[in-house]
Amino acid sequence: MSIKRSGTNKRLSKLVVHRGLAYLAGQVADDLGADVSVQTRETLAKIDALLTEAGTDKTRILSAQVWLASMEDAPKMNEIWEAWMPEGEAPARATVGAPLATPRHLVEIKVVAAVD
Repeated sequence: MSIKRSGTNKRLSKLVVHRGLAYLAGQVADDLGADVSVQTRETLAKIDALLTEAGTDKTRILSAQVWLASMEDAPKMNEIWEAWMPEGEAPARATVGAPLATPRHLVEIKVVAAVD
């Protein structure tokens, strides 16, 4: 079985597709001066782009892991997530508070999706 990698450097690949599954590395926003709502929107847009590259979309996400620098931001992040996720298509998901790469990173999201 072949393994397709994209956005690969010495540390990670942004996307790995193998055996009908797309594994995305944790995605973060580029605008680190923005609030959690804007960072969440940017992060989800990056996820959409990677899923498209893999030949799938957000309706095929099987699981998601969300890390927040502050759990106080969970309601704002969830509001953006719920507007982005189609009704009835929510994946298995976990959300935890954790220190992220820098204090300016407020949210990081990683998903696994099915690929036809």
